[in-house]
Amino acid sequence: MLALRRLFCTLLVAVVLLLLTPAAASAQVHEHQDENGAPMLRSLESLRDLDYQSWQAVAYRVGEPGNPVVLRIVGYPGKMRLEHPTSLLVQAGVKEWQLEDITLENALLATDGREAAAEFALDPLLNDLSNKRPLRLFLPGVFNEMPVPPYVVAEWRDVQTEPLS
Repeated sequence: MLALRRLFCTLLVAVVLLLLTPAAASAQVHEHQDENGAPMLRSLESLRDLDYQSWQAVAYRVGEPGNPVVLRIVGYPGKMRLEHPTSLLVQAGVKEWQLEDITLENALLATDGREAAAEFALDPLLNDLSNKRPLRLFLPGVFNEMPVPPYVVAEWRDVQTEPLS
């Protein structure tokens, strides 16, 4: 009887942990301050392209909802050698977007010789999406295809609409 009780308790704990773990593991949108001390909301995710190279995708907005949302793609230094401006191609099924390269508008990135990051205007994509569907990113000369899962798209949409606390 004691062994059966222990087995039941162990199974109950395992089920509770399985139910709680997905919520704890999902990434969230976080509030930070930019380099000037202004409040910003951001989503930071690590993604891999089809060549299995790692990239950081940072979607951020400075200030209140309605302000522009920027997507920063960050790789190892020297991996973002681009002739600016170079648009980021985004595909979702048969839909396609060309996101404007705004890297040179950021004074820190424009003068950074490491060539590790590029920024793109994300609002045209977010304004056109009606759901959190998977996306594919293409950046000529940098990576051929980088899948973006739906939960990341949901975070990007949250960055656009969530108020700062």
